[in-house]
Amino acid sequence: MQIGIFIGGAGPAPSVQSIVEQAQRAEAAGFSTFGMANIFSHDAMGALTLAGAQTERIELMTAVVPTYPRHPHAMAQQALTVQAAAGGKRFVMGIGLSHKIVIENMFGYSFDRPARHMKEYLDVLLPLLNGDPVQTDGEHYRGQVSLEIPDAEKPVSCMLAAMGPAMLRLAGARTDGTILWMTAANVVESYIAPTMNAAADEAGRPHPRIVVGLPVMLSSNVDAARATAAEQFANYERLPSYRSMLDKQGAAHPEDVAILGTEEQIETQLRQLKDAGTTDFVGVVFGSEDERSRTEEFLGSLAPTL
Repeated sequence: MQIGIFIGGAGPAPSVQSIVEQAQRAEAAGFSTFGMANIFSHDAMGALTLAGAQTERIELMTAVVPTYPRHPHAMAQQALTVQAAAGGKRFVMGIGLSHKIVIENMFGYSFDRPARHMKEYLDVLLPLLNGDPVQTDGEHYRGQVSLEIPDAEKPVSCMLAAMGPAMLRLAGARTDGTILWMTAANVVESYIAPTMNAAADEAGRPHPRIVVGLPVMLSSNVDAARATAAEQFANYERLPSYRSMLDKQGAAHPEDVAILGTEEQIETQLRQLKDAGTTDFVGVVFGSEDERSRTEEFLGSLAPTL
């Protein structure tokens, strides 16, 4: 299991310069991946374009960019630009539906038939990420488009945020994997991995990557760490998709699935994720500056693979 760092899941938004510096520190510490959320702050692909130009080997990942506000041609254009800036095949285009409350109440789009939307989105996006032209006549997207970005290695890897069975099957059959949030080892083993792997087998594809993102804090005071996690991540339990996932794993709150404790306790929990079928862990390090520093240092001692 590869070990990476993920930013943007909670707390104040960092500056662009800080994002680049965090990516550089993650690379120097030996992490496999530097991931970034795309919510209501900096554009993740724009920031990772800068980070890619100032790092050498670390994988860069969006986790995740919502599809509804961006036409798949625009999404592919940005993704190929990040790949070109980073050099090689270092960028992972993580995309997702977002949430009904965001897409309908904030952006004003219909969230009807989201799985159909994503299927058609991939019909346009995936060929473009491979450097191929696309002609499509779907329900949501119609037209003929292409891109010419010769300095971007192709294809750009694409992964899908998926929690429901239809989206998991789509991710397993057509993309390089899924990026999960607030998902514990028991659900990866009993639900996520079997669903995705079966879809991949049926499509004749290799078993996909399963990237699990969770809050993580190194602390000898687990009760205090839980209280901090409860404060910082409370909003996620109010979103139906995450609420459903928490319920599926018997967790009442986000702090119940966070990776907390001593070095031994954290390593034990990470090994449980690995044994469940997780291919990549990306930690959202939280707490005080000292707590974050110590947590990153410990995770770095386990990286890039456990």
